[in-house]
Amino acid sequence: MTQFRLQGHKVLAVTVEGETFRAVTGAMVAYDGTVSFKHAGSGGGEGLRGAIKRRVTGESLALMECSGHGTVYLAREAADITVVPLAGDTLLVESSSVLAVGPGLRTDVQFTGLRGAASQQGLFTTSVTGNGEVAIVSDGPAVVLEVSPQYPLVVDPDAYVASLGRMTQSFVTDISWRNVVGEGSGEAFSLRFDGTGIVYIQPAER
Repeated sequence: MTQFRLQGHKVLAVTVEGETFRAVTGAMVAYDGTVSFKHAGSGGGEGLRGAIKRRVTGESLALMECSGHGTVYLAREAADITVVPLAGDTLLVESSSVLAVGPGLRTDVQFTGLRGAASQQGLFTTSVTGNGEVAIVSDGPAVVLEVSPQYPLVVDPDAYVASLGRMTQSFVTDISWRNVVGEGSGEAFSLRFDGTGIVYIQPAER
């Protein structure tokens, strides 16, 4: 059974016992045992349809397949790592924030609409669905914020990393907090999440 565990905040150790997991190409910093690595294809292991969809949408995700018996150590530009367990859920995450995807999880491209346009990350994002663990990275320790029907959440799109749950997103343009802190540019906007779930943000803007 493949296991994810953190070695500090910036290195992920993945123990693999005959299964195959996917990781961002070039993220391996060390490994022990008998482990092989191969390119997961232009669609990141999503097959021909996934490759075409990523090419059309521009949502690139270069992944490699890691299989065998041993432990693989992963890192990505000294970023902080968070392991997110999924139990039949769908995690929406910026492709630039994906580090590793465990066996049993599917990745795909999903339309983000206004959020992607606002953050200049594009109109599409990566979805991870199934049962298993996915590792994501952030610029600084990820902050987990809860969303409930009583307490909707508003975040800066440049700080957004990922979200999980039954939520809707809307584009808020009447927020003037940037002007308050002296960063007004005439483009004050934020993202509002309504429903039930959690949102991962980073303590830095892209």
